[in-house]
Amino acid sequence: MKDCDRHIVETLQMSDDMIRLAEAGDRDREDAGCGVLYGVLLDSAYKIKKIAEDEKKRHMKKGAWEGDF
Repeated sequence: MKDCDRHIVETLQMSDDMIRLAEAGDRDREDAGCGVLYGVLLDSAYKIKKIAEDEKKRHMKKGAWEGDF
């Protein structure tokens, strides 16, 4: 797998980790400030994931994607 493709895969994995953390943090929070923090984290994770998925599709469409991910 090319480095640029590997970075996209890692970004997708990181965004999934961010989503899990935001959901757990929101579930366990004790005040509104944490709610804001985890809301921002969740929104950011979904934005990052969408951009990475779109970039992966572009790589695949032009035949530049190497790998099964």
